[in-house]
Amino acid sequence: MKHHAINYVEFAAKDLGSTEAFFHRVFGWDFTPYGPEYIAFSGSGLEGGFYQADKMANVNSGSALVVIYSEDLERSLEEVQKAGGTICQDIFAFPGGRRFHFLEPSGNELAIWSDK
Repeated sequence: MKHHAINYVEFAAKDLGSTEAFFHRVFGWDFTPYGPEYIAFSGSGLEGGFYQADKMANVNSGSALVVIYSEDLERSLEEVQKAGGTICQDIFAFPGGRRFHFLEPSGNELAIWSDK
């Protein structure tokens, strides 16, 4: 591990089962349960976890935005929708690429971007 590097991220999740299924299906993340109220994930580039809570991360309320890279943005958008995610900001261009924002089943907002 690198000193002072971001090493882990945690999200609230009201439905751990649906959240786990979504991220495994769309992104292939692996999960390890630690009791009934916590699941850890790996295989995402940054390890982390989801804890049982009724809160959610949303940029409109000041939350940090986790952004995932994709080599095929349109396909990623389709996969998010097929797995039950909700698109909350459609694909748009920004300096350096394009991205969209989505809500996973527990309501956390994330984004996917591509430089292609």
